[in-house]
Amino acid sequence: MLTHWAREHALRTSPPPEGNLPAALQQVLGKQWEFSASDGRIAIEHAHRGTPYCPPRRAPSWEELLAGLKAGFAAQGVPQAACLPLRWGRETELTISAVQALDPLLKDGRPLTYRSGFLPQPVVRFTGQRDTTGALRDGFLTSFVNVSRVQPIQHLDEYGAILDGWLSVLSRLGFHARHISIHGELAAWRRRQVEGITLRIRHLDLTLGDIVLLWNVDNPARMAVDLGTGLERLAWARTRQGWKDLVFGRFASLAPPPTLDAVRTATLLLAHGIRPAARGAGGITRRMIGTVDPGVARLGVSSLVRASYRYWRLFGEPNVPWPAVTMAIEQELGI
Repeated sequence: MLTHWAREHALRTSPPPEGNLPAALQQVLGKQWEFSASDGRIAIEHAHRGTPYCPPRRAPSWEELLAGLKAGFAAQGVPQAACLPLRWGRETELTISAVQALDPLLKDGRPLTYRSGFLPQPVVRFTGQRDTTGALRDGFLTSFVNVSRVQPIQHLDEYGAILDGWLSVLSRLGFHARHISIHGELAAWRRRQVEGITLRIRHLDLTLGDIVLLWNVDNPARMAVDLGTGLERLAWARTRQGWKDLVFGRFASLAPPPTLDAVRTATLLLAHGIRPAARGAGGITRRMIGTVDPGVARLGVSSLVRASYRYWRLFGEPNVPWPAVTMAIEQELGI
């Protein structure tokens, strides 16, 4: 039997897992998937790809889409985890990704996580792609729901099984494997204490999200998987509906997209008690409200706040009521 020192030494000296990744994926996914690799890149495509895609006649509601995800993961024994707090205050002021649930395991090498399982996590992020005018491109928002499965693993075949399980969840939602492909680089990247390999998952020509194999640099046996997409992007890929109409509904033509995005994000922040301030998380709230067009908002933002509030409420009960959110935005705007 290994002593405590020997077990810890074995963890610290375990080889990085990336070398066996293609074989592990091929074993789990099976012969219906074709693998190709060159110049350190891998591509995985369905053997019967190329068939036409027909969007659904009726777009599912956000509630239906969320319920479908929950049922799909539950069928595989993956429970839904409670959302992380929006105010993070560690390396980032706000929660920017569900993968932060894995910080103790991946960054500290400790055998624990903040959350594990299916996690539909509201996040705020300023890294969305923008056009030459500075406007967010279709498919990107400042605030969105990071639909993830975050889970520690011990063996590479678990990584393949999680990918295979995600394909099953997508099938339940009306996607077909023939229209899915997986691409990525096999070389590991490194960010401080963490190394990883990212494979991106596409539906036809649209990137849905990714599945990332992660491990602690000093303890490579401390491995985990972060499978992620955006709920809004998932609906976009499924319906092929216009992006602004999908996200902003009846408000899409009533205000400029930057104002719609700002009120949506400010509603999320304020509903979780993050009030405007000169710095810190509150500084982000002030920054978002500052991008609202005051001319458009002169008649008030109540209707848009209520619509945004109903959406964010699907992922956890806010601790500030919507009238107070509306009042805070309007006071900050001076209207």
